[in-house]
Amino acid sequence: MTPFVYARAADAADAVRRAAGPGAKYLGGGTNLVDLMRETVERPAALVDVTGLSHGIDVLPDGGLRIGAAARNTAVAEHRLVRTLYPALARAILSGASAQIRNMATVGGNLLQRPRCSYFYDDAGSRCNRRTPGQGCDAIDGFNRNHAILGASDACVAVHPSDMAVALAALDATVRLEGAAGARSLPLTELHRLPGDRPDIETVLAPGELITAVELPPPLSASRSTYRKIRDRASFAFALVSVAAVLTVEAGHVREVRLALGGVAPTPWRAWRAEQALRGQPATAAAFRAAADAELTAARALKDNGFKIELTRRTIVAALAELAGEAP
Repeated sequence: MTPFVYARAADAADAVRRAAGPGAKYLGGGTNLVDLMRETVERPAALVDVTGLSHGIDVLPDGGLRIGAAARNTAVAEHRLVRTLYPALARAILSGASAQIRNMATVGGNLLQRPRCSYFYDDAGSRCNRRTPGQGCDAIDGFNRNHAILGASDACVAVHPSDMAVALAALDATVRLEGAAGARSLPLTELHRLPGDRPDIETVLAPGELITAVELPPPLSASRSTYRKIRDRASFAFALVSVAAVLTVEAGHVREVRLALGGVAPTPWRAWRAEQALRGQPATAAAFRAAADAELTAARALKDNGFKIELTRRTIVAALAELAGEAP
């Protein structure tokens, strides 16, 4: 057993102060961190409990929504304004885990989940650059059916596991942070880092920096949103491919579109190329396929996951067709 110190933070400033020591970790619902501690992948010297911090879901002056980082996933998915204004987010959360896990998991913790790569979890027998930089990546030549086709590197091919983060990326969410240097905010799409040659550094957070809230802008006028997840079984399972989509159609053409992909990249993957290719085009299955093709020109398959390229293409088309009322 690895000993650790436990403390419950009174507020965000207290949490940041307590997390300033070496080896400190923030504890939300613990649905990921506690598992990693059991597997000895994580060995924190101190746990700072932040479940007592902001869990409110409040309307912003501009009509957007602020969600406290300590809000439970169930509370977010069931909130009336989330279900009516941001259905993609509600669907993503409900597809992301069992009810028991959703009742415990927090928004901040969901965004900071570690990869669900079996080699990452195998501390005893596998090489993993996320655990030990420079050690190597056994997934590259191992069983990699669930691994990345976009944004990976020679050092790591693991995917980000969050469903919620994919929906938030498509919804142009902003993350509010507090750290030793003060408060700041950044787009959610800038929170996570691609692995490059340092996959152990997964976010742009400074040491001890804390997620305090996530903010959503008002929904686009006349837009619709959805979340579509493809997995091996209908019960709790991580995505092989997922798509969060926001679409505005005017006079049969795409006025605005936002797309994010899950299960295919080390980060919640914003499909900027597909969006650019689709704006102003007819809202048809053919245009949706062309946009998907534009995004997937950068896809690189491993020996076991080549099927993800076509699966991603079809899932993008199906999600957009659903929103446009077209047959895929």
